[in-house]
Amino acid sequence: MKKTMAVLLSAAMLISMAAGCGAKDSTDGSSTTESKDETAAASDTAAKATQDAASGDSTLGKTTFTVGFDAEFPPYGYQDDNGEYVGFDLDLAEEVCKRNGWELLKKPIDWDSKDLELDSETIDCIWNGFTINGREDDYTWTEPYVDNSQVFVVGSDSGISSKADLAGKTVAVQADSSALAALTGDDAEEENKALKDTFADLMEVPDYNTAFMNLEAGAVDAIAMDIGVAKYQLESRGDAYVILDDVLAAEEYGVGFKLGNTELRDAVQNTLNDMAADGTFTKIAEKWELEDSVVLGKDK
Repeated sequence: MKKTMAVLLSAAMLISMAAGCGAKDSTDGSSTTESKDETAAASDTAAKATQDAASGDSTLGKTTFTVGFDAEFPPYGYQDDNGEYVGFDLDLAEEVCKRNGWELLKKPIDWDSKDLELDSETIDCIWNGFTINGREDDYTWTEPYVDNSQVFVVGSDSGISSKADLAGKTVAVQADSSALAALTGDDAEEENKALKDTFADLMEVPDYNTAFMNLEAGAVDAIAMDIGVAKYQLESRGDAYVILDDVLAAEEYGVGFKLGNTELRDAVQNTLNDMAADGTFTKIAEKWELEDSVVLGKDK
């Protein structure tokens, strides 16, 4: 009898254990399925939230677009009285970013170090009255969007009325600028090199604010510079200075990307083309009184 009872008890325990194991397996299976479903749901929710937060799909998978610029180059890019970085080129970049779902990061750079910034990829492009001429093979460029020239600025009462009158004078020029290249570069025209040789001195300065301080103080007699910047400076300085009619060199501005970065260049170029087509580009140019210099979307 005891043996029979022991057998029955053992059988009951086995049945109980089997039922328990079956319940555990069933529970675990259900938990795994629910966990997978919850993970998938969370993933879908996160993806939807990200999509809802953005105004549109971000081109090239980018979230930011970093523009390198000279913070003392009005009206293309500079720091205003409120400490904000503003300018024609920065407004263009802002609109390009808006249409591509990027956040614009404005990065002031030392103009002499612009290539290092670009090569190290701390900036995506150089966009700040950046001259294409003479640099065609050094960067991947957008199409020209502004037609610019290099000119001379002198005091209204200086007695200087032509380039020939600069003989024996001291001329200021920004370091690593287009004006400097037009006077001393390997591709500079012989006429300009000969003109430079007539100067008493060609003084390189870090920026045009310094150049005008030197001109006002009488430390230099003239400044060689971009006409767009010259016009802006003269508007804010009254009639104390004039631009000589003699043009030093003609040039065009573009957006410069690291050599070979055609994908990002194309995205920016296509957006600029759209802005030119719908009139946004012209409106931004008019804001900065540069509409006469704009060439993008116009027959040359």
